[in-house]
Amino acid sequence: MKICNVEPGENYKPTVIALGNFDGVHLGHQKLLRCGLERAQNLGVDFSVFLFYPHPLKILHPDRKLNLLTGHEERLKILEELGVNKVFLVPFTLQLADTPPEDFVKNILLKIGAVHVVVGFNYSFGFRGQGDPELLKTLAKKYDFQVSVIHAQKLGNRVISSSEIRRYLLEGEINLATEMMGRSPTICGQVVHGDERGRTLGFPTANIEVEEDLLVPKNGVYAVESEINGLSYGGMMNIGLRPTFKKKLERTVEVHFFDFEGDLYGQKLTVRIKSKLRSEKKFRGPEEIISQLHKDKQQALNVLHQ
Repeated sequence: MKICNVEPGENYKPTVIALGNFDGVHLGHQKLLRCGLERAQNLGVDFSVFLFYPHPLKILHPDRKLNLLTGHEERLKILEELGVNKVFLVPFTLQLADTPPEDFVKNILLKIGAVHVVVGFNYSFGFRGQGDPELLKTLAKKYDFQVSVIHAQKLGNRVISSSEIRRYLLEGEINLATEMMGRSPTICGQVVHGDERGRTLGFPTANIEVEEDLLVPKNGVYAVESEINGLSYGGMMNIGLRPTFKKKLERTVEVHFFDFEGDLYGQKLTVRIKSKLRSEKKFRGPEEIISQLHKDKQQALNVLHQ
């Protein structure tokens, strides 16, 4: 998959373009992307995704926590796996936010070769989100390109959406989030030094410094998997405030990997969350913690071996 900039004056080949943020690349997004790929194959052209980076809300509301479902690199990897040929990665600025909808179509989409544009039913674009799918269809007739609008996708009577998945994760409902995403939700970040308390208990952990703006699920203990040096390892992850040993409450994300030995400091990990095992709790001392950790490990192994 090729990552492209939008360069003034450059000639771009015809392409089908999917528009959206694609946070989480959930089943609704996947339906849209499959539609775009099918259109591109029928037309014999590339299939592209147009992304603003960073997320527009990061620029428009810098004080707001985004709670994104996927990191930037993870999102690109998933898009490639789904058959996207090119990603137009466009820096989002306040100046760009002031672009009228028609100018966005005329001066950006058409310039990069759009012959067919695929959007979701609730997509908005241009100054203050004034553009919507109906306006896009009107502009398509004026400027001679095609548009496909993908309706809301449902699981039963539930509409699949990034905001709904966020709500599930913040409530610790991993299975419901997994259903809507079509894969396990993840936490991405770099392994940093902690207080090494887990090592003294016989359960050494990797302290994950979660990427900025990514959502961290509800506090508790989870069964997880991750790729380390090309191999898959199961484990259990604790998200919590460390109330037992810390006088100052500090939220941490720690993973104990089963059957792994080695130094992970500085490595970037993507941790797949398979199931919630239990809620966070306070213990009376080390012996009670160790006893609970053995129970957690067995429960995690049962989940991972299903």
